[in-house]
Amino acid sequence: MQDRASLHHFSEDPSIERFVPHVPRSNPTQPAAVWAIDAVHAPLYLFPRDCPRVTAWPRNPAQVADFRATWHTSADRVHAIESGWLDRIRTVTLYRYDLAAAPFIPWAEAEGQWITHVPVVPEAVHRLI
Repeated sequence: MQDRASLHHFSEDPSIERFVPHVPRSNPTQPAAVWAIDAVHAPLYLFPRDCPRVTAWPRNPAQVADFRATWHTSADRVHAIESGWLDRIRTVTLYRYDLAAAPFIPWAEAEGQWITHVPVVPEAVHRLI
């Protein structure tokens, strides 16, 4: 079950006053929407926009031992990027927008993602890195 207690949007732009539904460049067949991510999946977005990445983590306690053995780590999550993005990651400034959960519904195509078809005013914005 997805938890929408905390919904967020991440951006390099600290001045977004209102999120307006739009059709994403990367998925032009989608209807216009505003996307948000829940707190559990938020680390997927701690990267510069368009940065290619892959992430792995155990989804439940039964997977922890296999995850640690496979990745040879005690970390909770593993992220990998293309090496050409390393300098950009080192210099990016990211902001987390906190969004009210009420207008959002789960996006069936991706766990942890939420959508709404109405404009959303952020409740707060925080500089992260």
